[in-house]
Amino acid sequence: MVSTAEIDGQKPKHRPIIRIGIFIIAHSFLVSVVCCTAGVLALLLLPVLAKKTYVSENALMPGSATPMLSDQDVSGATRFMNELTSPKLKSWNMGIELPRLIALHMSNLGGEVNYHKFQTQPNNFHPLYFFTSPDAEANLVNKTCQSYATNTIGIIRAPRGDGKEAIVLVTPYNPVNLTQSEVLSLGIAYSVFSLLTQVSWLAKDIIWLAADSQYGQYNSVAAWLRDYHTPSFGGHGKLHADNCRGASGMHGSKLDMFVETEVSDTFRRAGTMAAAFVIKVANTGEEGEQDSLKIYAEASNGQMPNLDLINVVSYLAVHGQGLRVKEYVEGSATLVSSLYNQAIGVPTGSHGAFRDYQVDAITLEISPKLSSSNKARQTEFLFRGGRLIEGVVRSVNNLLEKFHQSFFLYLLTSSNKFISVGVYMIAFLLLVAPLPVVAASLFSNATSTNPNSQKHTSSSSEPFQSWRWLYPTKTIFLVHLWGAIVSLLPYFIYQIPECQPTSRLLIWASLSIFILAVLRSFFGSSTHLQEWVLLKSVTVSSLFIGLCLMSVINFATAEIGALILVPMCLMIKPWKIAGKAHSAFNLLLLTVGFPGAAFFVVKGAFGVQNGSGLVEFWYWVESLWAWNSATYIYICMVHLPCWVLCICILLHCC
Repeated sequence: MVSTAEIDGQKPKHRPIIRIGIFIIAHSFLVSVVCCTAGVLALLLLPVLAKKTYVSENALMPGSATPMLSDQDVSGATRFMNELTSPKLKSWNMGIELPRLIALHMSNLGGEVNYHKFQTQPNNFHPLYFFTSPDAEANLVNKTCQSYATNTIGIIRAPRGDGKEAIVLVTPYNPVNLTQSEVLSLGIAYSVFSLLTQVSWLAKDIIWLAADSQYGQYNSVAAWLRDYHTPSFGGHGKLHADNCRGASGMHGSKLDMFVETEVSDTFRRAGTMAAAFVIKVANTGEEGEQDSLKIYAEASNGQMPNLDLINVVSYLAVHGQGLRVKEYVEGSATLVSSLYNQAIGVPTGSHGAFRDYQVDAITLEISPKLSSSNKARQTEFLFRGGRLIEGVVRSVNNLLEKFHQSFFLYLLTSSNKFISVGVYMIAFLLLVAPLPVVAASLFSNATSTNPNSQKHTSSSSEPFQSWRWLYPTKTIFLVHLWGAIVSLLPYFIYQIPECQPTSRLLIWASLSIFILAVLRSFFGSSTHLQEWVLLKSVTVSSLFIGLCLMSVINFATAEIGALILVPMCLMIKPWKIAGKAHSAFNLLLLTVGFPGAAFFVVKGAFGVQNGSGLVEFWYWVESLWAWNSATYIYICMVHLPCWVLCICILLHCC
């Protein structure tokens, strides 16, 4: 049946949504300029759009109870700290006696105490364990009595609880070289532990983990968490304590002559962890106006704890104890720091180990306003720190379920302002929106400019249309295959004995270039200058898919990647077609877009100063794969292939 429109010689009208799509594709350049500009402006306006934080879970009720921490608790903490720093203890082996002393005091307060011996494991890259925790391969290594450490754990059983939930307090310390700031953090934990052994309102078990951090703060906490969540059969996970007992000296130490107690090597557990708090005191002797608190929340791959946890701590610190919650700088700088810490995908403290087990955790770093040598000032500081932790524990103790009311996806612009996922995703969506539009426009142009695409197209031209897609498809596939190979090369490079970081970087770069040159022979070449349009269309499409997938894993990485890659991919053209000014701009974008150069640009823009040179870039990449950061996969599988494909477009038919 022939339609009326065809009889009248008019083209049939499309549906409104199709007409809108055709209009947008036809004006892809204008859409790209508007969307990219709006995306950058939206990102700059995020601090203005931030909302004030609020406690969503009514059961938390921060500050509703009067602090119960007494002079007796603080006096006991002071005596405990004096013993930790006594000259008599320093004359002995502190690596052995300090865990023993901490265990004795935990036991004297009424806690169930045990030692947790663990062996440190280097965070080495292994492709089979990439998306697992950094120490997941620990059980594959033969355990010996060398390079091991001992955590000390004290547990308070809640009088009103059923043993199904627990709150964890972590105090990292180095028993070999104990600092005054670590002594203060142990003192704060002792005062709170002393109080909680006496209260009747406790409904959740309390775990005090004195983490032996001589081989790293994260490693000690992660090792304990791994054994805590792993069922032990036949002494699994105990580091063969009986065999190492003579070397450890934990039994029959010199402290036995004046204190009697029993500390077990049997691994003790409490309930499911409701929350965890890492207590640290900043190592500073500078004078300030008031004590301050800095909260670290970023975990691996940009994971964040429930915002209610930060809100409770911030509220109690400011309104309860008069602490100043530290900020990098108001607004934009704090947002930039939050984006950077999430983008690198590396935890900002040992609290990150808890997020691997879906436990909400943060690090509370308290900075005293005066030197800790002042005794009166030290007592005041213990009161403030102890009552802050007491208030936080009391709020979490009120919960009847896990944190779920508030946000898990957010960015912080200050201690009391945040940006939710529904707001900050707008900037990202505006940046990537031009990619599918430009890809469709390029495909439409490539089809319309085909000399064989005429109204009288014969069946013989259809195979040609199929063959036109062979070159860009094959190129895209081989470049991404190269990216996958590049991501695996460090594992084999690390098998080379006694290889310096500079040598490893040069080997990695040389092998990458060599493999790319070999695969380049399979790219083939195109005889038509217009074939770059199809190549760019597929490149832009693959970038859109890669950025969208990365935004699900780590939004901050995807946002920074979009800022660098989207302008480069939209502007790139072959050298023979683009003018001199356009070509120079393309070279500038390609230079900035190279992962090594982009690292230094981002580092400078975000104000991160920790050295310079290419070796620093190698160390940074090392940290990414050692911590199993998805940012490493993004760089090798999305960013680097896209950069190479843009070079292929620039040099097309050259």
